[in-house]
Amino acid sequence: MAEKIQKNFQEVYNFASLSNYSRRERFSICLVDWIFYVLISLIGKTNRFEIEGWENFKKIEDDNKIPIYAFWHNRIFLATYYFRNRGIVVITSQSFDGEYIARFIQRFGYGAVRGSSTRGGVGALVEMIRLMKHGLPMGFTVDGPKGARYVAKTGAILLAKKTGNPVMPFIVEAENFWAINSWDKLQIPKPFTRAKVFIAKPIFVATEATDAEIENKRQELQTKLDELVRLGKQWRESKNSIGKK
Repeated sequence: MAEKIQKNFQEVYNFASLSNYSRRERFSICLVDWIFYVLISLIGKTNRFEIEGWENFKKIEDDNKIPIYAFWHNRIFLATYYFRNRGIVVITSQSFDGEYIARFIQRFGYGAVRGSSTRGGVGALVEMIRLMKHGLPMGFTVDGPKGARYVAKTGAILLAKKTGNPVMPFIVEAENFWAINSWDKLQIPKPFTRAKVFIAKPIFVATEATDAEIENKRQELQTKLDELVRLGKQWRESKNSIGKK
């Protein structure tokens, strides 16, 4: 069924034209696209995954709903690998950087809708509502694209309100990683490290939710993701302490 749905929306899963870019820009986009794809693939294949809370994902399926994946931007590396080939659609920015990001995530079986919180965001959200009503799952880095770090925005909550599908908060925690000096402190897992996926209980939003209720749900999402970060840190520290003994 998922494959049949995807065939009806191939424009989301296919590469966009690069005709508006210069030859040098096209080369750069294709090069960076492949670098990220190969890097994530190679490191992801060496990581050993555990999972906690899979029953929360199953509940969404059992209720005949579609998940709205919601997570922090700095966990995007392993999240991209772990949830690959599920047809999840995400927003990518209308920019040079957004183009190579769209291309490498599409190689992992994701769909891309153009827009961001600063450029084309409303149109992108409308498109995500349309696609989700046709059965496609959606994904949000809820503090992206530029922060503030670990502060949830309302996009996923608004999508839940408009579609009747629940938000599924999760993180992927690597036992050992490098942190990049970026606004989100992007985590790059080290090869052959262990990682754990934490999935919280889904958040449902009423279709008639008021602005105040939407804010309450945003705070609920914030709280659940904060708790997952705490659990992830606790798990990582316990693993590292065992390894030092």
